[in-house]
Amino acid sequence: MHPFIAPPRQVKIGDAAAFADTTPRAIRHYHEIGLLPEPERGGDGRRRYGYNDMIRLLWIRKMTAVGISLDDMRAAFDEAGDIEEILNRLEETLAAREAEIKRRRAAVQRLLAAGSPLGLLSELVTNRLGHLPPGALRPSDLEALLLTERVFGPLGAAVQAGVFIVLATHPDLRAEDDRLDAAEAALDDGVDPDDPRVEEVAVRRCAHHMALERAGEAAGLDAEEEQLFEIYDADLKGEEDKRMSVCEAITKMPYDFSPARMRCVELTAQLLADALSADC
Repeated sequence: MHPFIAPPRQVKIGDAAAFADTTPRAIRHYHEIGLLPEPERGGDGRRRYGYNDMIRLLWIRKMTAVGISLDDMRAAFDEAGDIEEILNRLEETLAAREAEIKRRRAAVQRLLAAGSPLGLLSELVTNRLGHLPPGALRPSDLEALLLTERVFGPLGAAVQAGVFIVLATHPDLRAEDDRLDAAEAALDDGVDPDDPRVEEVAVRRCAHHMALERAGEAAGLDAEEEQLFEIYDADLKGEEDKRMSVCEAITKMPYDFSPARMRCVELTAQLLADALSADC
């Protein structure tokens, strides 16, 4: 038989840390913030921890493991706080974290399914474009959707996705879009804002936009967008707090457009507004 070994009445900080599965540094921090009372020191000037100290330390470790903050622990130990209130607050925090983890997992799953950065956009956008074949979307298309989602939210980006669906399924319109992109980029090469080419490109861009609209309507994309608004508009109201206004976006997002190209954008917007007014 093994002889009975009497346990120590007190232990040093290293042994206390090892027993509680923590570190001496953490224990010293608990002392500093008043969570764990300073124990008496032995003749060698070192702290000595007794039974009650160890029980308090074990409770601290248990509460840390479930996510209770050190401030809430102190309030609970001092009986200055309502433990039920503390636990309810913790429950709310954990529920929010759980929802965030689910959101992230869903984004990762969309990314895996899409096989491209498209999966990093909102589910609304990913689902709408998910039926397109691989490679149908260009990097510039994804960049445009990324910016639109930041400024106008998931619903706005889902609506814009209709344009890329048309471009991906109509080679002639995609070719004209490429030509217009090149013509607009050429305006950055020292072209004067009053150069006739600026208005010419704006007229072509407006006509192209109207052609995209007609193609989308023929494909039933306009009706699909109306359904998106009916289903998701109310649900996405909370996203507004995470977005910025168009004015904020203009002042914060850097663009390297020349004055001529900016003038072309303005003229295009005006032509489109005039065309919509004429239709009404």
